[in-house]
Amino acid sequence: MERRKEEMKTATQREEEGEDEEELKTATQGEEEGEEEEELKIATQGEEEEGEAEEEIRGDDDDEEEAAAVMKKTKAKVTSCSKRQVVPGIIYLGHIPPRLRPKHLRNMMSAYGEIGRVFLQPEDSKMKKKKRSGLRRCGFTEGWVEFRDKRVAKRVAASLHNTPMGTRKRQNFSSDLWCIKYLHRFQWIHLSERLAYEQMVLKQRLRTEISQAKRETNFYLNNVEKSAHMNDKRRRKRRQDGPQVHHTAVT
Repeated sequence: MERRKEEMKTATQREEEGEDEEELKTATQGEEEGEEEEELKIATQGEEEEGEAEEEIRGDDDDEEEAAAVMKKTKAKVTSCSKRQVVPGIIYLGHIPPRLRPKHLRNMMSAYGEIGRVFLQPEDSKMKKKKRSGLRRCGFTEGWVEFRDKRVAKRVAASLHNTPMGTRKRQNFSSDLWCIKYLHRFQWIHLSERLAYEQMVLKQRLRTEISQAKRETNFYLNNVEKSAHMNDKRRRKRRQDGPQVHHTAVT
């Protein structure tokens, strides 16, 4: 009986020891699993933080690129607007009334926009000589006016064409009408080239006229000299033949 009791005790002790060992194993396994889970959580958190940081960096880069693109667009718009505003426009005046001078034209056109250069073509000297006898004498035949903005020049040409120059009856040039045309793609250098060409043609014409006048004068002087020489010869012959002719007449 005592042996059985001892055997039973040893068996129970072994069972208790086995249970303790199993509990320890389970506890250690649970701790290890918890540590692994924590490590996995930390790793996943680190990966998520890295991903968020990369996304933030990408977002910052995208924002910077978008901002740079917007800045480029705004700069392009500003430059285009500035270029559009800088482009000048030129209008042509086909009729210049008497006593109208460039300063009067500048004052009249400056009310519609900023004026650059103004040029009025004076009439020829031949026309001046013909009109000296009359009471009204025109000093200019045509003109060009440069506006700083071509859009203003277009509006002026469209609104003032075939309208009275003066708004009031007693105002100067009220009986005259504007004859204005906008010159598309026309620059002031074209006008300067045209004026230089006209001056060159005028100089060439004057040279030809002067040379022709010289030839005519030389021809006239030569003829005068020849006629004088012929007259001298005739006088000499008359002097020589005069007495003989008288003697024959007496006989």
